[in-house]
Amino acid sequence: MYQQSLFELKSSEPLASRMRPRNLSEFVGQTHLIGEGKLLKKMIETDNISSMIFWGPPGVGKTTLARIIAHETKSKFITFSAVTSGIKEIKKVMEDADNNKRLGVRTIVFVDEIHRFNKAQQDAFLPFVEKGSIILIGATTENPSFEINNALLSRCRVFVLKELSSDDIFTLLKRAITDERGFGKEKINISDENLKIIANFASGDARNALTTLDIIITNANIEGDTIQVSKENIENSISKKALLYDKNGEEHYNIISALHKSMRNSDPDAAVYWLARMLEAGEDPLYIARRITRFASEDIGLADTNALNVAINVYQACHFLGMPECNVHLAEAVIYMSLAPKSNSSDVAYRLAAFDAKNTLAEPVPLVIRNAPTKLMKDLNYGKGYQFAHDYKDKLTTMECLPPSLKNRTYYTPNAIGNELRFKERLDKIKAWKKAHKK
Repeated sequence: MYQQSLFELKSSEPLASRMRPRNLSEFVGQTHLIGEGKLLKKMIETDNISSMIFWGPPGVGKTTLARIIAHETKSKFITFSAVTSGIKEIKKVMEDADNNKRLGVRTIVFVDEIHRFNKAQQDAFLPFVEKGSIILIGATTENPSFEINNALLSRCRVFVLKELSSDDIFTLLKRAITDERGFGKEKINISDENLKIIANFASGDARNALTTLDIIITNANIEGDTIQVSKENIENSISKKALLYDKNGEEHYNIISALHKSMRNSDPDAAVYWLARMLEAGEDPLYIARRITRFASEDIGLADTNALNVAINVYQACHFLGMPECNVHLAEAVIYMSLAPKSNSSDVAYRLAAFDAKNTLAEPVPLVIRNAPTKLMKDLNYGKGYQFAHDYKDKLTTMECLPPSLKNRTYYTPNAIGNELRFKERLDKIKAWKKAHKK
């Protein structure tokens, strides 16, 4: 547990700490929460705050927002660490908060990475949250539904904080150059183009962006009384990769396209190469895992139904481990996808069905396959003539399930590749059976 003044500043502090926003007007991003008329802003302005959980990726302002709330509502601010805070210490601080409440002083307890607290530690907060001795603000990068006790979670409002945009981070970097808390007392010559490179490199993490800027300026060239920041300085500090791969620009889409097409073309070497290009440039591994998951159904589908299992498992591994450890899982996935038999029959089937669906949105569901839970519905012939497949020897019927206007329409045409050969053989038998029995 650590207690300090709200905005303690020291010359030796990292740039990210020195530039921490002091009020809502300085806070950048999260306009869906603190924009004009939004819920959290109203709660702060009306001094009507309750216990809450901030859920979002690193460097998006969870701690800063908690500090601002304490400052704006004139509350005592206490932080807890999951590593150093035991139950005994938690209870002692809670008792102090009880006493402060009697004196009219509200206490905000901020728990960073609350998901790291064990059940007993989380339970220690519960009675004090229930009776209003404290306002608990927890911050987590993990899904609170899985990581926080239900009893505690039910007494907290969850706010989801989003990754900052490159424009948001660019704003913060510009402020750091001109603000006296940052480099405002120095003469810094750095172009907007170079600041945007740093903003893109940060991957939505303001803390990472400001730390990177600090390193770059510290290692930049000094000419007279001016610090000159060049593209070469940036290359030396964050590596050239950031300059060659703009995650928000054309190259981002070119390379993910190259990865997708290499897997589709059953070229594992090219696929691994393009994967490495993306990861080494700082791409979010979860983004790649999501694209692989799409590929597993779009381009492999029923030819190898295990491909989707592999993709989902790899996504989970990336979520648990992050970079650099999950690079081998992604490599395993792209190699598997490259070597798997290919079929896009599911994708084609959906697109054909979607075209008809858009043009027949008003088409009623055939009466024979409607449910009839009430007498009125039965009287209106809902479900009349329905054939329950399990009542028949072959588990098949000749009942029509498409609207009359689409009778005999075919969307799914299986390929005779991989596992889908079995589906094709089965479908051929089903169609032959129906044709014979309709006669």
